Amino acid sequence: MTTRDLYADLGLKRAASAEEIRKAYRKLARKYHPDVNQGGREAEELFKRISVAYDVLSDAEKRRVYDEFGIEGLQAGFDPNRAREFRRARSRAQDFTGGAGGGFGRFAHVEDVFGDIFGGREFRGGTVGGGLRGVRGSDLEYGLDIDLLSAIRGTTTAIVLAKPAECVACHGSGAQGEGTSCPDCQGRGQVKLGAGPVSFNRRCGRCGGSGRIGLQTCVACQGRGVAEKTERLKVKIPPGVDDGSRIRLAGKGAAGSGGAPPGDLYIVTRVRAHPFLERRGRDLYLEFPLTVGEAVLGATVEAPTPDGPVKLKVPPGSQSGKKLRLRGKGVPSMKGKGRGDLYVVLLVHVPTDGSERIREAVGVIEQSYKRNPRADLRL
Repeated sequence: MTTRDLYADLGLKRAASAEEIRKAYRKLARKYHPDVNQGGREAEELFKRISVAYDVLSDAEKRRVYDEFGIEGLQAGFDPNRAREFRRARSRAQDFTGGAGGGFGRFAHVEDVFGDIFGGREFRGGTVGGGLRGVRGSDLEYGLDIDLLSAIRGTTTAIVLAKPAECVACHGSGAQGEGTSCPDCQGRGQVKLGAGPVSFNRRCGRCGGSGRIGLQTCVACQGRGVAEKTERLKVKIPPGVDDGSRIRLAGKGAAGSGGAPPGDLYIVTRVRAHPFLERRGRDLYLEFPLTVGEAVLGATVEAPTPDGPVKLKVPPGSQSGKKLRLRGKGVPSMKGKGRGDLYVVLLVHVPTDGSERIREAVGVIEQSYKRNPRADLRL
């Protein structure tokens, strides 16, 4: 069983608040971001871990499932209600058989006890109660670097992925040939244990639940049922993704074996820094240069936004550092509800030629100050 602690990955305790989780992630993300640690494999792996941890713990529902079931509860296809049902059924079975701890009386596996209860449905990577024992394909992750504007607007890109795929020679079964019907289970893949009201079906030990014996191992895949394949995929990145966002492509992971379904592919985004825009949550900040005249007299100027240029009114007497808000021009929510704002941060640029004409103009401006602007500056 996986013992990884997502809280420990962020340096937090389980009682951490949502704000503490956010602050811890941002601090670690700045430290281990690939753009800051060029070529650092260890930093890249740490960045992936903290990104996964934040993705789970910042989502209230995912966090509840993780707190109750651990990492296993986050696997694709995991059903919390069914898992709780299984726990209750296992508890009743232990009471019935006198088992203590991990025992099920004379039955070696939980599949043997609950084969009929779960009706042969897939459970923990196999099938319960007999039938061909297939193993679901593993989930895969693919790190994708995108620029900030693509993260804000959304984009579509193509990736080339090498992954385990179903063997074309045996169609994923891992075996070749017809074989013969298993005499122990008469080809059903299950045998009955017990008699009367207390009887259970379990997987046939002779044929492994396939119902056939005498099958030959597939030469092409050595019986694994999968072989490596390179696939080109078109990936749609929704607007609003951030560092560590995970986009699920169902069924695009590694192939399953024995007829089991494939896993899922998770695209994990890494957003590159922009030279002028800075993202803070769902808000954007843009440093915007102004001339002295525009700052003193006020002006209507054109400001760039992710949606295209807009007219921006600069009030007379604007100082460097003043923020002008453009509502709804920030980052959209990935869930499609609301959008952040764009804050234009004014920066007054002064002429640098030092000509006599400039000196005279500056002299006039200096005489206009009614008090020393540093009069209240104290440490």
